Order: sequence, then C-alpha cells, then structure tokens
Amino acid sequence: MTQLLGRRAEREAIELLLAQAQAGRSGSVVVRGEAGIGKTALLEHARKAAAPLGFRVETSVGVESESQFAFAALHQLCTPLLDRASVLPDPQQAALSVAFGLREGDAPDRFLVGLAVLNLLAEIADESPLLCLIDDAQWLDSASAQVLTFVARRVAAERVLLVFSVRDSSDSDIGEVVDPCAGLPELRLEGLGEGDARTLLTAAFRAPLDDEVSDRIIAEARGNPLALLELPQGAHAAQLAGGFELPGALSIPRRIENSFKSRSGSLPAETQLLLLVAAAEPTGDAALLWRAAAKLEIPREVAAQAEAAELLQIDARVTFRHPLVRSAIYKAATPPDRRRAHHALAVATDPQLDPDRRAWHRAQAVIGADEEVAAELERSADRARARGGLAAGAAFLQQAAELTPDPSQRVRRALEAAHAKHGAGASEDALKLLSIAAGGPLDALQDARLKLLRAQIAFHLTRDEAAPTMLLDAAKTFAPLDAALARETYLHALDAAIINGGAAGAGIAKVALATSALGVAPRPVDLLLEGLATTVARGYAAGVPSLRLALKALLDCARVEGVQHYQSRPWLWLAGRVAVGILDDDLAHELADCNVRLGRAAGALAGLPAALSFQANVLIISGQLARAGELAAEATAITESTGGVHLRHAQVILAAWRGDRATATELNNLTFRDVSYPEEGTEVALAQYATAVLHNGLGNYLAAKQAAERACESVELSLSTVGLPELVEASVRAGDPQGAALALERLSLRTRACGTSWALGLEARSRALTTTGPAADEHYREAIERLRGCRIATDAARAHLVYGEWLRRDGRRQDAREQLRTAHQMLSDMGAGAFAARAANELRATGEHPRKRTAQPADALTAHELHISRLVGTGATSREVGAQLFLSPRTIEAHLRNIFRKLGITSRRQLRELQLP
Repeated sequence: MTQLLGRRAEREAIELLLAQAQAGRSGSVVVRGEAGIGKTALLEHARKAAAPLGFRVETSVGVESESQFAFAALHQLCTPLLDRASVLPDPQQAALSVAFGLREGDAPDRFLVGLAVLNLLAEIADESPLLCLIDDAQWLDSASAQVLTFVARRVAAERVLLVFSVRDSSDSDIGEVVDPCAGLPELRLEGLGEGDARTLLTAAFRAPLDDEVSDRIIAEARGNPLALLELPQGAHAAQLAGGFELPGALSIPRRIENSFKSRSGSLPAETQLLLLVAAAEPTGDAALLWRAAAKLEIPREVAAQAEAAELLQIDARVTFRHPLVRSAIYKAATPPDRRRAHHALAVATDPQLDPDRRAWHRAQAVIGADEEVAAELERSADRARARGGLAAGAAFLQQAAELTPDPSQRVRRALEAAHAKHGAGASEDALKLLSIAAGGPLDALQDARLKLLRAQIAFHLTRDEAAPTMLLDAAKTFAPLDAALARETYLHALDAAIINGGAAGAGIAKVALATSALGVAPRPVDLLLEGLATTVARGYAAGVPSLRLALKALLDCARVEGVQHYQSRPWLWLAGRVAVGILDDDLAHELADCNVRLGRAAGALAGLPAALSFQANVLIISGQLARAGELAAEATAITESTGGVHLRHAQVILAAWRGDRATATELNNLTFRDVSYPEEGTEVALAQYATAVLHNGLGNYLAAKQAAERACESVELSLSTVGLPELVEASVRAGDPQGAALALERLSLRTRACGTSWALGLEARSRALTTTGPAADEHYREAIERLRGCRIATDAARAHLVYGEWLRRDGRRQDAREQLRTAHQMLSDMGAGAFAARAANELRATGEHPRKRTAQPADALTAHELHISRLVGTGATSREVGAQLFLSPRTIEAHLRNIFRKLGITSRRQLRELQLP
C-alpha cells in the first residue's frame, strides 16, 4: 500500500463513494492511469475501507489472453452470487444461465444478461452493501465489458458500488484497445509529487543513495510508484553509487516491464519455463499449472526461485505481482518456448470441462495450418455464439480461418468470421476478413453473401451513397440461389435508398418489381417489398393497396410468432413508418405498440430505443405529448446505458410540437451539421419536417414553408406525406396560393388513395385553407368531422384552430370563439405550446380572454417519473415495472418515494386514483 502514499484525495473520494453506496446511493467510478501508477493499490484500499462498513466484496480481473472468452470476467464476478439467481424472473435466469454455459438455449440478448446481473447485484445488496472491483478493465472480454458498463450506468438506488481500473489507452505497450468504460465517472491518478516520491524511494531502498542518483531516479520515474519501487532493483551497485540513468525514449510501463524481464531472465532455465507456462495460462489455476509443468518435466521446487524474486506467488491460485510481470515474461520468450508452454497447457486442460481454452492453447501451439485445430476453434465459436458472445465467436472464427489449410474451407470460415465481427460491432475487422474471403475460391452463394455484407458495412459505417446499389447487386446475385433471401435483400436495398435519398430508389424499385417472377410464396415481407417498389416505381396510389395488405399481414404474423418474429424479421419499424406514410392511424399505433412490446419481451435493448422513438412520434401526432416524452426519455436512458447511437427523432419532433424553439433548433442543427447524414436523406428531411411544424406553430410561415418544401422532397413515404399539410398551411399564410394549390394537388392524390378518416380529414382541412366563401366553411366542417373520427388529435385540434381563424376573419366572432376555445383547450391539454398560444391570440382578438391551464400535481414530475407513475398506476409491482424499464425494483422504489413526495401522497392506491396526463 506504499503506492498510495500522498493519495489522500483519491482515498477520500473512494471512501465517500462507499459511504454513499452504504446509504443506498449507488454508483460507479473508473480509476484511470498508466501502468504502475497505483490503480490496483487504490482498489485494494477500497476493499479494506469497505470491510468495517459491512460491505460484501466481489472481484474480477481482466486478462489480455482471456479477452476472447465470452462472459469470462462476468462469470468470475458473479459465480459467488449465483446461489441467489433463483429469485430473478425466468427470462433473466435463463439469459444468465445460457451466457455462463450452465444450460442450453437461444443466445440471449447481452443487455438482458445485463438486466439479470443488475437485479442479481441488487438482491445481494438488499442483505449487505456490495462492492464490485473490476481490475484491468481494458482487458475485459467484449461481452463482459458491455454488461458491466451497462450495469454501472443503471445502478441508482441499490447499495452497490462498482470500481473499475483502466490503463491509459495512450500506453504504447497495450496497442489499440477499445475503452470499455468511456463515459463513466473517472478518478484519474497522476504521478506522485517530488516529496512523496522521495519518501517512497527512501522507504523502499534502505541503502543510502547519492542525492544526485536519487534525483535522477525520481526524475526518470516521473512519480510512478511502481517505477520508484522496481527500477532501482535492476541497477548495478556502481550505477546506484552514481550515474544511474534510464533510456528516456521508453515509456514508464515499458521501462517497468523491461525491469521485470531482466529480473526473470536472470533465473535458471527451468524456472523461466515455469514462469512462461504461468504467464500463458490466464485463469490462475494452480492445479492446471502443475499438470502442465509435469508434462514439461519441470520440478515444483523451481517455483521457489520465482517467488523469491517477487515475480509471482503460487498458492491455491497463481498470482503475478503485477500484470506487467506476465506480459514481460511472455514477450521475452522465444516462439518455440511459447508453443511448448501452450502445448503443455492444452494437454493438461480437460477437453470436457474447458474445451474452449484447450482449443485456444492448441491454436497457439501449432505452426502453420492445422485443420484439426481449426475445426476445434470453429466448435468453440459455435459455443460462444450460442451463449450470446458474438465478439468471442468472431475471434475464434477468425483464428480458425487463419489456421485452415483448405482454401474453400478458409473462405467459408472467413465469411462466417466477418459476419460475426460485423454483428459484434467490429465492422472494420469484418472488412479485413472479407478481403481474405475474396481471395477465393468463392461459390455463387458465398459471393452473394460477401457482396451483401460489404454493402451492409458500407451503409452502417458511412451511409455510403453507393450502398443501395451494392445491396442491389447482392440481391441480383442471390436471385437464382435463394429467392426468399434475394427479396429481403431487395427490401434492404430499397430502404437504404429511401433513407439516403436521391434517385437510387427508383432504379432499385424497378428491379425489385421483377422479383415477382422468382416464384416465392408471398410472405409479409414480400408483400411489403412489392408495395414499396410499386409505390416508388409507379406512384403512390398504385402502391397503397399492396402496402396496407402487407402491413396487416406483418402485424398478424408478429402477433402469432411473438418474440421469435421480432428476433428473426426486423421489419416492424419500417412497417410502422409505412403506416404513417399511407395515413393509416390505426395500423401506425398497432405496429408501434407491437414493436415496443416484443422488443421488451425479447430484452432487445440494442433495438428498443428506435422502437420507443417511433412509438413516441406516433403518440406526438396523436396529441399524447407527455406520454411521448416518457418514451423518448426512456429511449435516451437506454441508449446511454448501452452506448448506442443517439436517435434524435422523437426529441426534435416533440420539441417542435411543444413550440420549444431553442431545443428544436439545437437538435436540428446537430443533424444539419452532421456529415454522416446525406443532404437528401431521411434524417435531414425529418429535421426539416420538425422545423416546419415549429414555425407553423410560431406563425413564422415563410420559414415553415421553406422547411416543408425540403421535407416533401424526401422519398421517405411518411415524411413526404405528413409534410404536405404543413406545406399547404405555410404557403397559404405566407401568401403563396400557387404553391399551396400544387401541394394540395399532391396531397389529394395521396389522401384519396388512402381513404382513411385521417387522410380525408387532412385533405378537407387543407382544401378549406385554399378556398373562400361557403365552400371553405363546408370543407372546414368536413375536416373537423373526419378528424374527430381518427386517433390523430393534433390534426383535429388544428382543424378547429384554422376554422376559428377563418371565422374570425369572416366577421363571425361568436362562431370563431367556439372553435378557438375548443382548439385552445385541446392544444393546451396536450402541451402543444406554440399552437395553443396561436389559438389564445386569436381568442383575444375576438374579445375573449382564454382560460389559463390549471397547474396539475403531475407537472412537477420528470418524464421518467411520470412514466413510472403511469405503470405503477396500472397496479404493476416494482419488480414488474423494473423488468419493463430495465431497472432494479429498488430503483423503482426510490423513484416512487420522490414521486409520492412531489405529489403529496403516501400510497400506490392514491397514485392509481390520480388522473395522469
């Protein structure tokens, strides 16, 4: 613990976090710094400080060579806790058991595993506060890192503290490592001050040192405690007497590593070989070490010299003094010696109990290609992917491909590895594997799969404008080989073209229409492709019947197949957008609800934010802005927990409808400035639609007109459709009757093809805006009547608003008041601030003062608290609410205490009796 000398502030920070966790204010912290700076010592201080506070302490250590074993570090942390797993809900129990290889089942969503771990830690913490120490987190396997950082971002009211230690990514000796803890609160360790460094050096090196030598050691060590303790150990007496100097070009971690290398290199050959076997065996299993040593005929007695040199300790487990000892020994060994060590470990490893580590050791032991080892690695990859370890499976497959002697088998494994790498988020690595596969020989189906993945990666990484054409090429290649997959690829291509914008969609649609000759039994996805392709190639009216049929078939299929449909056919999000595009409000609501419901049931947190955002958008136009805000907040919270890409769709549309100019403008500007979004693409068009809504509400009609024109240019069906009524109103108000007439003509062609109350009500309202006299009055009344019969309350309220405005200008003040009063009430209640203000101004112009909205108790709640209140109000338990929102029951209880305090109530019964907005 001498490495904590002078670290009073850091020790106090850890002690404060422990006190907060003990009081039920859980959290996490990342201790960051270079190797040897004292991170592990600070974690050990946390362990000792936690003992008198009654904490249970569990530990996991990342090991570089373990980074391709799925959930290895997580299993290390959770194994002592699994006796409490029986209290978890069945889906969470199953996810955890499959991830840890305790039972067979479908590969679990990694964030469902995260929810299971979160609740498991919360259950343990109910008995006593829990401290989780995760050392060397930069070496965590990908699956463990994702789960542990998810948990770290979701703990809130549990008596849990997670402390990670992470080496600086700038350390030259650790190479390119993705920082798993980015974004978590940090505690950075810097070098010791000169006084503390001198005290540590004096305490560690008892022989007197020349002042000049001490000064040089302190200067070269730059305050690194391990350097101060270790570097003098390798110096000759003459150097310590004067002239001690270190090579300035090396980093401190590298210098320390070289010191350990020098110390181990002075030991007898048998001792060095035992050290190498220990360094090559990442689990620290002493029994395995001795079995491997016996294979190499290394006597146990040689371990004493390694222990005397303070390089490692062998008890029930093998423990190196520092991770740099392990890396120094392994790097210093010759390739033949490394292969000998791994071969011995492979022979000593039980093929039944630990087949994956045995396969890994065998792979490190071979020279050149070896089909037997490659096949064993492929089986390990299958087991890893079955447990939900995509990254681990990809790593095994990549190694298998490299060791495969047969070219055709190598191509197959390289393709599988590339797909797995892309699925695990390592798309750049996937492209390298595709280059290997492209060397062939490729059969026709493999060629098609290669083209498909290359196109998917191009679209994923950069929204490459060539991606839709690349997808089209892949679809054509699939056509004679797998007609069903060909049609799905056509749909991917068409959707990518729509999202990117531009002219590519029309060409793809024409080709896609020809796929009806492929002889595929029509599935819902085939009907969706046909409907979209027809719409793009032949016009809106031609495509609507097919689209409505496809959407109903998709919805029916999803309801029957449930979670399986969600996992295998990810088309509900696209289907929901199409439902808005054909102005079918019932289908839009049902598809949005089904997508979210199945996403929750599957525990699919990676895709849930997109589903929640779309459902929020549907609720916004339905006038349920408060409810939409809850879902948007949940989507943001999940994205922050999972580290996904933030979607701004719901937030920007919500801000626009609320009349929040500052927020809407800020969010839109982020989209406009983002070079990854094509100028003609969907994201930009969506931002323009939001801008049009915002300025129509504020009465800035010229700005609304310009934005609506851009939105209506989109080939994305929903935006180009809902943008047209905004364009009609803005054009009329901005004094452009010709522009309004053209927009109305386009809108009418669509609304009559749809035939829904929403569609016909929008047409009637827009036609009324462009008409005068009795005909206008008739259209306004028709609009109100039709929109009253649909679920899109915002459009119904705006119909009352524009009718009231027209009546006032026509001199019918009493009639105008009635319509404006209704509009103001509806718009105020739903929270559409700018439109409500517009109605209020018009009411004042009739001589009536609008009634102010009465403050409600729920106004004090955040969107997240309102969401919890609504769920609890249905009678759901804290455990049920926590499972739906991916939070622990204790966190729900903590939120409820805040909710009760804000609302001035004391029970769930009273909460159920409240009328929440």
